Amino acid sequence: MGYFFSPETDFPKLEQAVAGLYPARQLDAQRSRYKGLLEGLTKTFGPCTHAAVFSAPGRTEIGGNHTDHQHGLVLAGSTDLDVIAAVVPNGENVIRVQSEGFPLDVIELDSLEPREEERNTAAALIRGVAAWFQSQGCRLEGFNAYTTSSVFKGSGLSSSAAFEVLLGNIINDLFFEGQCSPVRIAQTGQYAENVYFGKPSGLLDQMASSVGGMVTIDFKDNASPIVERLDFDFASAGHALCIIDSGADHADLTDEYAAVTRELKDICVHFGKNVLREVPETDFFAALPELRRKASDRAVLRAIHIYNDNRHVEGQVAALRKGDFQSFLRLVRQSGLSSWRFLQNVVPAGYTHHQEVAVALALCERLLDGQGACRVHGGGFAGTVQAFVPLDMLPDFQTEIERVLGARSCHVLTVRPVGGVRLC
Repeated sequence: MGYFFSPETDFPKLEQAVAGLYPARQLDAQRSRYKGLLEGLTKTFGPCTHAAVFSAPGRTEIGGNHTDHQHGLVLAGSTDLDVIAAVVPNGENVIRVQSEGFPLDVIELDSLEPREEERNTAAALIRGVAAWFQSQGCRLEGFNAYTTSSVFKGSGLSSSAAFEVLLGNIINDLFFEGQCSPVRIAQTGQYAENVYFGKPSGLLDQMASSVGGMVTIDFKDNASPIVERLDFDFASAGHALCIIDSGADHADLTDEYAAVTRELKDICVHFGKNVLREVPETDFFAALPELRRKASDRAVLRAIHIYNDNRHVEGQVAALRKGDFQSFLRLVRQSGLSSWRFLQNVVPAGYTHHQEVAVALALCERLLDGQGACRVHGGGFAGTVQAFVPLDMLPDFQTEIERVLGARSCHVLTVRPVGGVRLC
C-alpha cells in the first residue's frame, strides 16, 4: 500500500505537497486545515502511526451548460476549493467515512448492492464507488477516512463529484495499484451517482475534478472522451473568475435536473437516437412541427440550447487559444442567455416567491454594467452564478454582492493545476 506518512513526524512533507495545490495567499490557512484534518482522523478513529492524505477539487463549468449528458462539448476547470481526506486501513471488511459536520457513514463490503433508502446520500456514493472497484477485480479492504470540504454543498461546484473522485483515488491508490486513469475514476464516480445516488448526471463534473486544470472535453464517445488541456490565466486578461452563491440549495431539485434529460430523450426518440449529439441539427429543425406535438415546446427549446451551447464552447476555446478575451466574454454572455431563455434552468418550474439565481444574475448584470460577463453556473435552478469581473471592479463588485446576498457569497476562484491526487 506504500504508506510512508507519519502524522507525528512527517508533517513538513505534507506541507510541501500542499504548497503545490493552492494560491500563496491560502497557504497558512491550508496548513491549519490539514492539521485539523489529521486531528479529526485521530479524534474519530484513535491514534495512528501512518496514514495517507488525498485531495479532490471542485469544478467550475466555464462553457457547455448541460451539454455533457447529450455527448456534447464542455470547457471546465478544477478549482482551489476541494475535499480532502486522511485515510488509514482498519483491517476490517468495512469502510467508515467521517465527513466533518455529518454523521458517520459505515459501509459493509460484503453487501454492495444499491439501497433505495440510501439514495441522495453520501453512503450511496461510497457504496457505488466501492462496488465498481470490486466488480473490476479490486481486492478491496476496509479503511477509515476523515474528510473535510471547502466545496460548499449545493453550490454548483460539484461537491458530490469531488467526493466521488476522492473515494476513487483512495481505493485506486491503496487497493488497485493505480490501475485506473483519471478518466476512468471520473466514470466510476458517474456510475455511483447515476446508479446508487439516483441523479442522472453527465460526466462533466467528475471529469473536471479528476483530470484537473482547465480542459475542453468532447463527449461524443462517452466511454472514451477526448480531453485537451487549455492553459489560460484569467488574471492575465485583467479579470477575476467569481462564483456567486445565490443562497438557494439545489440538493432537493433532482426532479428538475431529471426533467432536462427526460425531455431531451423525448426529442431523440423521434429520430430513433439516444442523445442529441446523434441528431443532425438540420433534421431537428425540419421535424419541428411534429416534435412540438410529440414532445413539448420546452423540450424543443432545451434542444435548441444544446445545439447553441456546443457552438459556444467551440468558439470559447478558439478565442482563448488566440488570446481574444473579448470574444470569449461575448460567448459567455450568449451561453448564459441561451440557458435562461431556452434551457430554462434559472428558475424551477412554478417558483414565484423564491427566484434566487435570477436575482443574482440581475444583480451581477447591473454591477458589471456591460463589462465582463455572467451566466448561470452548473446544473442551475439554484446554487450559483459565474461571473468574469474586471480586476479594477472586483472590490466594489464583491462588496455589493455580499451586501445583498450575504457574507462570503462571492468567491474568487483559481483554476487548480491538478485533479484528484494523493499528497503523501
